[in-house]
Amino acid sequence: MPALRAFLLLALSLLVAAPAAAQSLDKVTVAGWSQPISEITNLLAEPDKGFFKAKGIALDYVPGNGGGAALQTLIAGQADIAFTDPAALYLALDKGEKLVAIYNIYPQNVFNVVALKSSGIRSAADLKSKRIGVYSLASGTYQNLLVLLHQVGLGEKDVTIQPTGLLNFAPLMQGQVDATAATDTGLLVARAKGLGEANVIEVRDQLNLPSDIFVVKESYYEQNRPLLQRFLAAYRDSAAWMIAKPEEAARIAVTRAINGRDEAVNLEIIKLRNASSVSATTEREGLGRFDLEALQKGADTFRSLGLIARQIDMKAVVKSDLLPQKEGAP
Repeated sequence: MPALRAFLLLALSLLVAAPAAAQSLDKVTVAGWSQPISEITNLLAEPDKGFFKAKGIALDYVPGNGGGAALQTLIAGQADIAFTDPAALYLALDKGEKLVAIYNIYPQNVFNVVALKSSGIRSAADLKSKRIGVYSLASGTYQNLLVLLHQVGLGEKDVTIQPTGLLNFAPLMQGQVDATAATDTGLLVARAKGLGEANVIEVRDQLNLPSDIFVVKESYYEQNRPLLQRFLAAYRDSAAWMIAKPEEAARIAVTRAINGRDEAVNLEIIKLRNASSVSATTEREGLGRFDLEALQKGADTFRSLGLIARQIDMKAVVKSDLLPQKEGAP
């Protein structure tokens, strides 16, 4: 009986300890701009690689339908961090939202507008009176299209903008739109699916804003700095892994990404996204660092084009104190 009692007590203690151990991880919910697609394999690989678990974090990813939607999910209190774009951030700040940008995910502008060569559309000016597809009206494709149009003296009233969803090249290939606003990875997949000869108008030639950044509420930033510091270190580790081992990431994407069946395509997408994760600034200072001059120029451009009304000081919005040190720094 004493032996049985001791065994039962041990079993009970293990049952009590197990939930406590599981609860030791701090949950962080990220509102994404997309579904779980291959270009964010470094996040999707968490069950396989455990970058966030190693920092004491239980990562939760909420899919979205554009950077604006991700930011709205954050503002609504349904996420802790938004995986969003500068355009969505400018618009939210203009409306008085108290937000902080904490990590520069993709310093390079990867947005573009694509038209079949047969359309005769070769420049942004040629888009006048055309039908243009966008991922959604809450996406970076929409906001970057507006920037491109404004740079050549056009506005939303001068074109017909048509939300087409994530698979926004299908309407272009089927002749339902004359051009489509997209990203470099979207264009790569479309070409693999038989897009044909196309003209590509790069938004970065007009304004090289970061494509995506991590944004949090100002209140969350103030109250959770140690947690955010751990999160950013984990994300940096995941991004560095995908840069260093794109082939491994491409294999993992086969089972983790909804569009990841073709490992070779995964690899090409991941290589593109890796390239957009670095810049001259990140080479000097480490992954995640902001180029304040570029962000300020973006805010000033949005104001001059009438897309926002307020003068935004990006130095007050960007906080770099939680970023991990550059890889290999003492």
